[in-house]
Amino acid sequence: MAKEQIIPSAEQRLNSGLRNLWYPVAASWAVAKAPVGLIRLGERVLLWRDAEGRVHAVDDRCPHRGARLSMGWNLGERVACWYHGVEVNGAGQMARVPALAKCGIEGRKFNHSYPVIEKAGAIFLWFGDRDVEPTPLVLPEEIDSEQWGQVLCTAHWNCNYRYAAENVMDPMHGAYLHAVSHSMAEGDKTATMQARATDHGFIFEKTNQTGVNFDWTEFGDTGTHWQRLSIPYRKSAGPGGSFSIVGMVVPVDETSCRVFFWRCRKVQGWQRDAWHFLYRARLERLHWDVLEQDRLILEGMKDDARDHEALYAHDAGLVRLRRLMQAEAKRQVEALTAKAEALA
Repeated sequence: MAKEQIIPSAEQRLNSGLRNLWYPVAASWAVAKAPVGLIRLGERVLLWRDAEGRVHAVDDRCPHRGARLSMGWNLGERVACWYHGVEVNGAGQMARVPALAKCGIEGRKFNHSYPVIEKAGAIFLWFGDRDVEPTPLVLPEEIDSEQWGQVLCTAHWNCNYRYAAENVMDPMHGAYLHAVSHSMAEGDKTATMQARATDHGFIFEKTNQTGVNFDWTEFGDTGTHWQRLSIPYRKSAGPGGSFSIVGMVVPVDETSCRVFFWRCRKVQGWQRDAWHFLYRARLERLHWDVLEQDRLILEGMKDDARDHEALYAHDAGLVRLRRLMQAEAKRQVEALTAKAEALA
């Protein structure tokens, strides 16, 4: 008898992570020769590279007894479980049972396999509902163009991923929380805000100030959810004009997440090399200080903080983001319910 599918509520789906999206799950440098086990959207995932350097991703569970495959060995196209040597390939099939000369379940697919794309120095996985095909992954030009140089920063935060995303949609906090930052120490501490639609999302911005501080932020949905902002830099910060940040966040579970921030400047050739050197030598530490300020604030909030808020006009950006995500969670749950009813 097939196992009955448990359909979450819209709030449960939203809190654990929207599906039918590409998510960055790890920096490319984090997956080398050894298998890597991690948790994303509450699911145990195994990543490994084959002999050609391609990344494979399957459930981090041996189909034999349930041991974590990430504790085993990389055999190239397959991984071998440490417990009994059972081998699983990138399609999620039990490829070989070395302890038994002829095993009738060899070749059967027991593990879910995740579609994988490696771009912009990160590994993206598709987390989709059953029978939903992956959509194209379209990234902002800052992290998908030879015209830009970028450095990826990623960190684990002990807060729900929704708080991390909402924090980026709140430009006003830059004038207070980051007031001593080398890049956000200037500008008014009072502002009027407005939202305007784009082809793939919306921009939330200050109407009385631009090009001074963290004055606008953008949300986009292009097969993955991303956010973008720009911070003006002095000439002493090197070539390339304004400093752009592209951010994404992936849930680990309902109380923690992994944030990805690409720091970008429009530079090529020797100027890109000069900026990368300057960034690594002087600016990166300062930017980590800013991320730490965000982390400390968000980790200090209760998990149910949004249920006890007194919002005002500056919060219209994060409210709009919430409504978009709530509507998508509702659509996904309704689709799951309709499929379950059709099969009943």
